[in-house]
Amino acid sequence: MNLFLAPETLPFGVAVALIVAIALLEGLGMMLALSPSNLIDQWLPEAASEGAWDRVLGWLHLGRVPALVLLLLFLLGYALFGYGLQKVSLGLLGFYLPAWIAGLLAVPPGLATVRGLGSLIAHIIPRDETSAVSEQTLVGRSGVIAGGVARRGLAAQARVRDALGRTHYLMVEPDLDDEVFEDGTQILIVRKLGAFYRCIANPHPELL
Repeated sequence: MNLFLAPETLPFGVAVALIVAIALLEGLGMMLALSPSNLIDQWLPEAASEGAWDRVLGWLHLGRVPALVLLLLFLLGYALFGYGLQKVSLGLLGFYLPAWIAGLLAVPPGLATVRGLGSLIAHIIPRDETSAVSEQTLVGRSGVIAGGVARRGLAAQARVRDALGRTHYLMVEPDLDDEVFEDGTQILIVRKLGAFYRCIANPHPELL
C-alpha cells in the first residue's frame, strides 16, 4: 500500500495538510496586511521567568521565535519522522504500526525539531525586533506604517520603537473612522483594543 495513502500514516498526512494550510493563510494575510503569526504572538501571554511550564516554553523558544514558526517546525519534524518510522516498520516487520502508536512516537522528534531548528532561527532573528515588553508601554510611541494601508476595519503593519530603541511590528488601525494611513505615513499609537493598536497621524513627526 502506498505510504502516503495508508490509514496508518493519517496523522502525518494531517500534519502536512496543516503546513500547507498555514502557509496559504499566511500568504493571504500578507496580501491583506494582516499577519496570522503576528496575531498569534500578540494573543499569547508574556513568558515569565519562573515555573515549570514557563521553563518548558523557554526550552521551545516561545517568545524568541514566532509561535507560528514553532508550530510549523513541530509539524514538519512530526510528519518526517512519522513517515520514516512507518517506512522502517514496513521494511523490518512487514506491516505499518497502528496510527495512534506511530503518532505518539513521533511527538518527541517533533519537539526536538522545534528545539534544534528553533534555536538556529532564534539566533538569526535580530535582537532589536523582540516583543518582550509590556504592550501598554508602546502606547504613546510614534512609528510609521510599514506594510499595507490602514483604515478602520482593515489593519496594517506599523514599525514602532520602544523606549529602549528596539523595533516592534504592530497591527494598527486609525482611531478615527474617516482616516486612512498609506504606507510610509508617520503615526502615533494612542491605545490598544484587543489584538490591534489604534493610532492617529503623528502631530509631531520630528519626534520619529
